[in-house]
Amino acid sequence: MTWALVIGLALATFAVLALVLKVPRPSWELLGATLLVGLAGFAWQARPHQPGAPKPEAVTSASGGAELVAARKALASDPTATPNRWTMIADGFARNGQYGNAAAVLLGAVEKDPKNADAWVAMGNALIAHAEGNVTPAALQAYSRAAKADPAHPGPPFFLGLALAQNGRLQEGRALWADLLQRSPADAPWRKDLEARLARLDQFIAEQEQQARQVPQ
Repeated sequence: MTWALVIGLALATFAVLALVLKVPRPSWELLGATLLVGLAGFAWQARPHQPGAPKPEAVTSASGGAELVAARKALASDPTATPNRWTMIADGFARNGQYGNAAAVLLGAVEKDPKNADAWVAMGNALIAHAEGNVTPAALQAYSRAAKADPAHPGPPFFLGLALAQNGRLQEGRALWADLLQRSPADAPWRKDLEARLARLDQFIAEQEQQARQVPQ
């Protein structure tokens, strides 16, 4: 049943983008490929019926669509810049939990401007959310393209670290956050929030290690 819904959503997304939003016909092949990549990532890593593992509170506060969009905007390279129409439409989809649609729409933004780091970050976030929190190869590629477009952008290490920690890869996520904090200017608007998140993550890691030591061998 889950797969039928996922495939149906992908087909509906393609139809809306191609016929309603008028994505140019030359882009249809790339649009279809993007949707297939999302499905492949879901097939490879998603576990719809697997019970969730305990997660640190520090990395769950940007899990909803609206919160994710707000967090990304707070880390934008230029928070005062007006987003292009593709990103605005994608944000609307993301706020309503339609992450597959958001990722597909963002294809228009990065196709028009491959150096749009904010759009690449948004695509990475949408792909991870669409795969129910799993870090897919497509999402990694999106974050990589964002970092290449703007090496100083805080979004790629922040959101990839967030996703890794949510998947239980705490030390990997912590390493990305610690490096970002070290590189962040003293007056960076995101610095205090990152410091607080990193402190809570460190506390959670310490608690997990203490519990592991108390388990009888």
